[in-house]
Amino acid sequence: MPTGKAKQMTIDIEDLLGSIMESLDRVEYIKAEDIPNIDLYMDQVTTFMESHLKSSTRNPQEDKILTKTMINNYTKNDLLPPPVKKKYSKEHVMLLIFIYYYKNILSISDIQELLQPITEHFFDGEGELGLERVYEEVFGLERGQIDVLKDDVTQKFTIAQQTFEDAPEEEQEFLKIFSFICMLSFDVYVKKLLIEKMIDQFVGKKNEKERKKAKTSDDPSQKE
Repeated sequence: MPTGKAKQMTIDIEDLLGSIMESLDRVEYIKAEDIPNIDLYMDQVTTFMESHLKSSTRNPQEDKILTKTMINNYTKNDLLPPPVKKKYSKEHVMLLIFIYYYKNILSISDIQELLQPITEHFFDGEGELGLERVYEEVFGLERGQIDVLKDDVTQKFTIAQQTFEDAPEEEQEFLKIFSFICMLSFDVYVKKLLIEKMIDQFVGKKNEKERKKAKTSDDPSQKE
């Protein structure tokens, strides 16, 4: 590889790791108290989501957080309860935030299976255990995970820097970074498989309950 080209590819490894750590420090979820307690029209919902999540996108100037078409499709696919008089409640916004994070790794059908019980049991729920409580408790777990994640990323980065020591010097940098990306990708891949496996098991149990319920309804002898 020509020396000039190698110089153009040069990356300050320490700066790269520092940049990654800083980006992790900036990870912040939308707190329940930051979501308006009043019902919002669709334009207000998209504006709210843009203002709070735009900085997390890869290309803030181009990427869209949420569009009217997306929201309508989520409602059509039963991911989101329909609005009331064209207005969306605080709980609607919470579900949209869940969907925003899930849609990058899960299919629409998987998200539907995952959120359906949440919607059925906690949407418009009264009492202590409503959707807001579920939202706060789940997202609150992330606060304690940032340091754990930083340690894990640092460990993977360190291991990756120990690879390809025998490669030509001008190729080592790219190969080490490639190793780091592969380790991170494998981690995401395995966790995605775990999530899909849990959803499949949940769907299987749900279908089994529905079959038993249908059988009981059709067979009077099975009824008490």
